[in-house]
Amino acid sequence: MTSEQIRGQDTVLAPLARWARGRLDELVQVAYERILERIEPYRTAGLVPAATLRRSVRSNMEFLLDAIADSDATVDTTVPTRTGRERARQGMPLPEVLGSYRISFAVVWEALVSQASSRDARDADDATGATGALLANVGRIWQLTDRHAVALTEGYREATAQILLTHQQRRSALVEAMLTGEPGPGAAPWEAARLLGFPPNARVVVVAAETRGLAEESLPGIEATLAARGIVSGWRLTPALQLGIVAIGDAGDETALSILRERAVARVGVSPPYTALSDTPRALHLARVALAGIPADGGVEVSVFSASPLAALVASKPDESRRLAEDVLGPVLALAPEDRSVLLQTLDAYLDHQGSVAEVGTLLHCHPNTVRYRLRRVHQLTGRSLSDPRDLADLTTAAFALRLDPPVPPRA
Repeated sequence: MTSEQIRGQDTVLAPLARWARGRLDELVQVAYERILERIEPYRTAGLVPAATLRRSVRSNMEFLLDAIADSDATVDTTVPTRTGRERARQGMPLPEVLGSYRISFAVVWEALVSQASSRDARDADDATGATGALLANVGRIWQLTDRHAVALTEGYREATAQILLTHQQRRSALVEAMLTGEPGPGAAPWEAARLLGFPPNARVVVVAAETRGLAEESLPGIEATLAARGIVSGWRLTPALQLGIVAIGDAGDETALSILRERAVARVGVSPPYTALSDTPRALHLARVALAGIPADGGVEVSVFSASPLAALVASKPDESRRLAEDVLGPVLALAPEDRSVLLQTLDAYLDHQGSVAEVGTLLHCHPNTVRYRLRRVHQLTGRSLSDPRDLADLTTAAFALRLDPPVPPRA
């Protein structure tokens, strides 16, 4: 189409645009009612005030009419960009926003076509028909509406990204407040938990996962994955650790652990469950201890710290626990690595299986008499009997201490 033809059609379309502008209030009302009828969130959710919606519809229509009236007019996408941002902040879904925008343009287009047909019927001798001019420009008009839609979408997504970032930063700060036990002036841990969406009196665990690279998640997408299973959590990423607080239900331990194992790509430590939110800093320490107990070259593993109060007590005093382990199990630790490993493994299994020699034999693939022989050697080397309650307490505490701080092989 030549520039002369475009200018000729502008002279036909400009009066149509002026006609529509003179009836803009009527067209806005038609579009407004149609939007409420067809798009439920605008009708029922109360997210966008009526005056705001009307103003937006009017802006959309003015944009289209200006473009129709003058093909040389500069396309200004400031208004649709601003509208997209505003709807994102109001919480209106993007498909519904675009739907209302299309309805606004459809109402204008229908009115223009109807008026052009009426004009052509009156002016049958006019060589340049209004309907023909509209149809000749339909490609340009829909290109303009597409640019309008793209600008609106980009504004919406830009605002959504900022909202999500702000939301995530706030959640991260709340998680940090719980982990440190310092929720802020005049605030209590339960307030931070409430803002994170934790249910009242929830059973909670703390998760400490090492990062694969600098500040790289080792449990990617974990919050959304847990949420899909109805488990609320909050997370914070540091250069070395991905830290989380997970609210598990009474029967949610295994579900949460199963998800952690599915998502983990590095070593992960988990605290025992607790209910007093003021214990979160202590639980973080236990989760980190559980993480440290996984061999660095052991690959991906999720380790849960023992729920035993004795294990927690040992973890709270690492230096004293190390000294106690050396005092109680020193002669065993002085053995050659293979002998030491066999005796400590047997002792751990014996303590973990309620003193059942048969179960230990099955676990370690050896005869029960072999288990008894190894336990006698522990008795002979340490001077402590597994049948004496005090001696058993010493051996149990020392065994816990060694789990938290495995022995280093002595130099030759």
